[in-house]
Amino acid sequence: MSNDFELRAAELIAAGKRADERGWVPATSGNFSARLQDQSIAITVSGRHKGRLQMQDIMQIDAAGVSMDHRKPSAETLLHTQLYASSGSTGAVLHPHSPAATLISMRHPEGVTLQDLELLKALEGIHTHEAVIHIPVFANDQNIERLASKVAAHMDQRPMPMHAYLIAGHGLYTWASTVEIALRQVEALEAMFELTLRLEGKTP
Repeated sequence: MSNDFELRAAELIAAGKRADERGWVPATSGNFSARLQDQSIAITVSGRHKGRLQMQDIMQIDAAGVSMDHRKPSAETLLHTQLYASSGSTGAVLHPHSPAATLISMRHPEGVTLQDLELLKALEGIHTHEAVIHIPVFANDQNIERLASKVAAHMDQRPMPMHAYLIAGHGLYTWASTVEIALRQVEALEAMFELTLRLEGKTP
C-alpha cells in the first residue's frame, strides 16, 4: 500500500465522517473517490457506511473502473471514472445523497440555475457572486454505463466547465482538484439548494 494511497484514503475517511455528521449520506448511501499519482483511483468499497469508514473500506481501481485488489467498488464506479477521464485536473469526486440536493433534483427536472449567491465563490474557479451556473439533472438509471455516457455527452456539448450534476431522486455528484475542495463544494451546493427551495416556498 503506497503512501499516496494512504493519504488519499485518509482524506476520504475524513470526508465521510464530515458528510455523515451533516446528514448527507444516510444508511450506506453515497460514494467517494480520489485520483492517485499513478492515475489509478482510491474509492469507497461498496455498501460501507460513510461515517464509519476505516482504511480497509477504501479500495483501488484502475482508470477503467476495474478492481485492483479483488474487492467490490461502488455500483456507480463508472460515474467516477467518467469524470476523471473528462479532465486531468479532477482529483476527487464526491457523491452524497444530501437532502436538499435530492429534493431539488425532483423539483427541477430541467436543471437548477444558481446565481447572485455569495456562496458561488466556494466552487473551484469561481471568484464572483455574479457568476451564473446551471446544474443539470439526469434521470435516475440503474444502467450506470448508459448514465455515464449521457453525462459525458452533456459535458462534451457544454462550452463552460461544470462543477456538479444531480441525479433525480438520488443525489449530487461534484468534483474538484482535491478532496477538501470537493467537500467544500458539497457544503456550499447543499446550502444554495436549500436557499433556492426556501425562496420558492418549498421547504419549511
